[in-house]
Amino acid sequence: MLRVLNSLASRVDPSAHPLLDERTTPKAGGRVLLLVVSADRGLCGSFNTNVIKSASQFIAQQHGHQVSLGLIGRRGRDYFVRRSMDVRYEQINLFAKVQFEDAQAIAKAAMDAFLGEEVDSVYLVFNEFKSVMVQRVVVEKLLPIPRLEVQGPAMTAQPVDYLYEPSAEQLLQQLIPSHVEVQVYRALLESNAAFFAAQMTAMDAATKNSGEMIESLTLYMNKVRQAAITREIIEVVSGAQAL
Repeated sequence: MLRVLNSLASRVDPSAHPLLDERTTPKAGGRVLLLVVSADRGLCGSFNTNVIKSASQFIAQQHGHQVSLGLIGRRGRDYFVRRSMDVRYEQINLFAKVQFEDAQAIAKAAMDAFLGEEVDSVYLVFNEFKSVMVQRVVVEKLLPIPRLEVQGPAMTAQPVDYLYEPSAEQLLQQLIPSHVEVQVYRALLESNAAFFAAQMTAMDAATKNSGEMIESLTLYMNKVRQAAITREIIEVVSGAQAL
């Protein structure tokens, strides 16, 4: 769906839908909304640290741009609020039961800010679930809808056009708001799945480390007990020999 919409956005006039508007004027060129999706809990290794680090790097790279934050998750909220960042909104206790209505509310807030020209671009940063052992931090542009960049020999070739039924403009009116909501929902689900995987991996490592520690301490305890028994036997034998 993302590739189809990117292709569609590349072939229509950017004025066909306000969420396609690439604002390049100096007045509107520096306001960015960054949606940071972290977890509400810890005990998950570097899960939250990686997201916060990527978000901080993204903010540092926006030279001269005004960056405001939408914080989803307690850990990210606590980190950025303590650092007096410009927080547009925040939402916690979301991941106990992720629902599409939550994603719709977040997407609506982002779209309203974009359409109201309060911000000029919206980005998402979240952990993407790759496998139980691997979670990858992703920074994605959410708004405006990215357009495909044609490179190589295709630039000199005649561009391929398509016939749409209904028209491309009508498709955009229906698809783009739904697309933004689905992308936010996908980010929430990816982050939640990645959190459980990271937590399971961290707890498995903690269980293994605690088992090794118990074995080491048990061995040490047995050595100390054996030494104490040996010392008592030596004392008894020495006393008997003295008598």
